[in-house]
Amino acid sequence: MKISKLILTALISTIFLSSCSKEEDATPTPPLGSYDNGTLILNQGGFGQGNATISYFSNDLSVQQNNIFALVNPTITLGDTAQDIGLYESLAFIILNNSNKIEVVNRYTMVHVATVSVGLNNPRYIAFANGKGYITNWGDGTSTTDDYVAVLNLTTYQISSSIPVIEGPERIIEYNNKLYIAQIGGYGFGNKISILNPTTNTIETLLNVGDVPNSLKVKDATLYVICGGKPSYASTETTGKLSKINLSTNAVTSIDFPGLTHPSNLEIVDDLLFYTVDSSIFKSTVTATSLPTTAIFSTAPQGVNGIYSFAVRNNKIFVGDAGDYNSNGKVYVYSTTGTLQNNFTVGIIPAGFYFN
Repeated sequence: MKISKLILTALISTIFLSSCSKEEDATPTPPLGSYDNGTLILNQGGFGQGNATISYFSNDLSVQQNNIFALVNPTITLGDTAQDIGLYESLAFIILNNSNKIEVVNRYTMVHVATVSVGLNNPRYIAFANGKGYITNWGDGTSTTDDYVAVLNLTTYQISSSIPVIEGPERIIEYNNKLYIAQIGGYGFGNKISILNPTTNTIETLLNVGDVPNSLKVKDATLYVICGGKPSYASTETTGKLSKINLSTNAVTSIDFPGLTHPSNLEIVDDLLFYTVDSSIFKSTVTATSLPTTAIFSTAPQGVNGIYSFAVRNNKIFVGDAGDYNSNGKVYVYSTTGTLQNNFTVGIIPAGFYFN
């Protein structure tokens, strides 16, 4: 009887320990910080006002918080005219255009890491390659010859060199250790893509695309470029184009948008293209040989007169509305068929969505 009891006790203990082990294995991974598993919204602020901010909402849209940089770093002013955020490993690099600086923070906690304030002049957008950061700079907007890409050392947080480029370098994207730069033209109207080799820090090639390239996305070794076209106030208005660049051969093909259409805000999800025209959202496919004339939906019922920022993620469409450009803006969240799911008040001029 004593032996039987001992065996029974041992069996119960084994089951209990196994159960505990399984429960421990099932324990969810601790959060990386207060702002992981969600979206960062970069609020540009008014030019010359120094009131740029960052907002956050969780993936399930249940948590929303504004001004998170200031909440975590109360002694540091984020700066004037937030232009872009580059996410790299555990860090976020916040580009402040009119402050001519970059604030570096932990992307999950917003804790300040460093400030880059030397070597930048009218900085615009950032991408990463070869273990370095690459920031497009317009320099003096009235000059056509002082534009460059600044190279950032990600260990010392210092600008190590600069690479001259043609006028108006804007969006920049990395693919297969090459950098592709939309040359929007500064105060003019550019129509080129520069290809930068980060190993040699030189511009290898210039490719012709449509007028005013404003959005870049890569899908299956093809670079898709939305070109907005020259606006109505240009000497000659031109329609937008969708340019496709084969990244193996650098061959360029382009499709005209119907009429005098000025598209922007390209997103690619699987084999679908999403983009905006004024307050309307359109959908096409990566293989399309012509572009649709009918939008999937309009944001006009929400009073959005023009979509300032845009993203598509997790079967949701995110729209940033700058409103009057002086008051706090709004973010609207839709299904991919246009059903409004939620909306939030954020900071002044919501300029971009960054998924954390």
